[in-house]
Amino acid sequence: MSLELQFDPSQEHQRIAVDSTIDIFKNIANILDDDEFTKDIEENENQVINQEIVKNQFWLPRVDLISENLRKIQMRNDIKTQTNEQIIENGLNFTIEMETGTGKTYTYIKTIFELHKTYNWKKFIIVVPSIAILEGVLKNLEITKNHFLEIYEKPQFEFRRYKRENISELKLFASSSAIQVLVINIDSFTSDTNKINQEREQGYTPIDYLKATKPIVILDEPQNMETEIRKNAIKSLNPAFVLRYSATHTNYYNLIYSLNPVSAYNLGLVKQIEVDGIVTEDNFNTAYIKFIKITRGKNTLRVTLEILSNEKNGVTLKKINVSDGANLYFLSGSRDVYQNNYFLEEIDFSNSYIKFSNGVIIKEGQTVGGMSDDIVKYQIERTIKHHFDKMLYLNNKGIKVITLFFLDKVSNYREFDENGDAINGKYAKWFEELFVKIKNNNRLYSGLISADIDKIHNGYFAIDKQKRGSESKEIWVDSNEKNNKKDNDTYNLIMKDKERLLDVNEPLQFIFSHSALREGWDNPNVFQICTLNETQSTLKKRQEIGRGLRLPVNKFGERIFDKKINKLTVIVNESYRDFANDLQKEIQEESSVTFETSNIKNARETQTVKLNKKELSIEFFPEFFDIWNKIKNKTKYFVNYDQEELIKKSLNYLSDESLFPYIRTPYITAQLANIEMNQDGIEGKLKSTNRKLVSKQLYEIPDIFKYVKSKVLVTKSVVSELIKRQNGFEQLFTNPQLYLDRIVTALNEIQTQLIVDGIKYQKINNDFYEMSLFDLEELEHYLEDLYEVENKDKTLYNYIKVDSQVESNFAKDCELDENVKFFFKLPSGFKIPTPLGSYNPDWAVLFQQDKKIYFVTETKGTKLKSQLRKSEANKIECGIRHFENFKKDGVIYTLAETQSDLYDHISD
Repeated sequence: MSLELQFDPSQEHQRIAVDSTIDIFKNIANILDDDEFTKDIEENENQVINQEIVKNQFWLPRVDLISENLRKIQMRNDIKTQTNEQIIENGLNFTIEMETGTGKTYTYIKTIFELHKTYNWKKFIIVVPSIAILEGVLKNLEITKNHFLEIYEKPQFEFRRYKRENISELKLFASSSAIQVLVINIDSFTSDTNKINQEREQGYTPIDYLKATKPIVILDEPQNMETEIRKNAIKSLNPAFVLRYSATHTNYYNLIYSLNPVSAYNLGLVKQIEVDGIVTEDNFNTAYIKFIKITRGKNTLRVTLEILSNEKNGVTLKKINVSDGANLYFLSGSRDVYQNNYFLEEIDFSNSYIKFSNGVIIKEGQTVGGMSDDIVKYQIERTIKHHFDKMLYLNNKGIKVITLFFLDKVSNYREFDENGDAINGKYAKWFEELFVKIKNNNRLYSGLISADIDKIHNGYFAIDKQKRGSESKEIWVDSNEKNNKKDNDTYNLIMKDKERLLDVNEPLQFIFSHSALREGWDNPNVFQICTLNETQSTLKKRQEIGRGLRLPVNKFGERIFDKKINKLTVIVNESYRDFANDLQKEIQEESSVTFETSNIKNARETQTVKLNKKELSIEFFPEFFDIWNKIKNKTKYFVNYDQEELIKKSLNYLSDESLFPYIRTPYITAQLANIEMNQDGIEGKLKSTNRKLVSKQLYEIPDIFKYVKSKVLVTKSVVSELIKRQNGFEQLFTNPQLYLDRIVTALNEIQTQLIVDGIKYQKINNDFYEMSLFDLEELEHYLEDLYEVENKDKTLYNYIKVDSQVESNFAKDCELDENVKFFFKLPSGFKIPTPLGSYNPDWAVLFQQDKKIYFVTETKGTKLKSQLRKSEANKIECGIRHFENFKKDGVIYTLAETQSDLYDHISD
């Protein structure tokens, strides 16, 4: 006998949601007063129907009375109150936001009983957008019926599913004096061709029975019913009012209760989440293409792809938007792996796929390249291990552990042989091989699962009953969003065995599913969810985790509230950081949560930077022109270094194993992280890291010299000699792209150092920085980025734009130091050319004690070059060489942490 789920009627968050709905009509429902209320006019005048029905006695009150109740509810629930105009616009629609897994269906079933108890309303229609959700609602009504009848002193109560073949039951729904609940799919009554809308011989349509009852309509997942056709269908039910329940509302019509994802998570009303993010590392040797989306314009189709591109710092991921005819070889910076006819030949918007001229076809959301099979195997391996570890912890507590796998294609799990018999696909084979290996390799796992391996895992898919030869066979096919018989068969199978599945004596623990289980189904004891895809999951993160968020139950059907137990592990083929970022975006887009970000600046807090005097002339700013004329000359640089020295130093650099460990094959990394949620955002906190080398592969070697020369200016002989002396050919064949990127890194690093060490600058006659650079400084900036000047005689502008507290302190100290006669921030256009890119120093300072000294100063958090990043230190070194040309004019270039550091150079 399977377990019986226990229900707690006293959960605070559910009670608040129910009370909020009841109180909408507090003190105003069922009061007939022609001066205060307007009785509804019956739209259906068929006397036969009116004589036979028992309807909800409901009169629409004045808007101001219902508005007063609504605002009181919103205030006590900490929801922004609405105006009468907003309430009128929303009509009698009331929104309840409840995070997935917090008992949304239980809450609205309880609300039905409470509305009957308080106001004697009896007729309720639950409208759902899919068969999946319909089955879930019916299952909840079935398992909670006795629970609620006991609480509410056993009123007469009936629920039924709308079936077009039993349309006569609508008359029973309308005529019964018991509480009546009808569960119906929205697509069953949206069209005039639906049987429910077709006129009978008596002159009425079956839906007229529903309309005449003045039903209270409950929408489950109303965001899926926002089209005009579906909204009109809901109106056609003639509802007294509409209650809208979801975790992901599109529109918040008269929001009365909000249990958003962050609140539910932190209150422990759903499982905590940890993410095992699995990604490849050092794997840039194949033609990687991720097909993100198709965008349709007026006359064109555009495709967003992600590819591996040759960039300045090596091969990196790059998003591109392309149309048909695009050449990936060109767009990737001439990477050889895309040379084999990667022209975008076809874009199919209807079927969501693209085709390249070499025959490669990719569906939207999928990826080619990137060690797909190795990642999937490692995901399965990690998931099985998580399952066993959870069993070690929970078995003695009588809590069954269930794992759910999402598939990209059913055929990867289940196939058919030549006789039409079902056999394991590659994922099922890998699962069984890895399960046996993991179980046998750890003595702690050996006694946890004793059932035969073919009984511990199974798949839930749509079943297509077809004949093969003379025998009838069940053919598993990919599920889709259409509500057809295949879907119906699938969901009946899943929903009706929910309690059996939870029983610790039931051997099935690993469930493989395609789209069938992505909505309308969950199981409280799902502790692992793994998405097995050839690319990153196309499911939304909230869909992924939603199947396992509900709090678990023990073998007695009792809910568990221990946060140490209640943890859902999500195994994904992306980094935990990407998962957390995407989850945050989805929650912000789909719920009432607004995350606070400290980086958002208040656009109202700005100031305009202006000159302190009438104009920038020698008459008003003589000290400025004094120093400016000393430093305004431009320079050019010359470099020279020995190629043999470049090779030798590059070899020494590459021999440092702390920087360049010996190259091995690409590997897969799994990083396990806890997900933390608060009003600031969602973040993954890393717990552990595991790495797995993949089997050695043969890779196509790119054009070595062409690639290296595209990154660093060296001769072919330098590259050849470097590889030869390093004996690097084994590493080159093991992981060609990683090895070549190391060669580039070494050559760039050493060449840069040789250039900087030998660089020389020379003034260019009659070539100066223009005064017009200062015209660009009079701009509006955020106040928090500005230092407000007090002594207007010591600098150019009323505010100085600063990048750090170090700069702000430097400006303040310059103002206070009587030896500083004038100072200003050098304009962004004051750029000194260097082989590393342009360099813009920070400050110019006119210092006068016994004599005048003209400082050009770079302010950092240190005055030691050795403590700076290499790129910063090298540019500063170029600045030193540049200003050596100005020493005879009294100009000193210095690196400073504070303004007092200038005094260290006065005696020089």
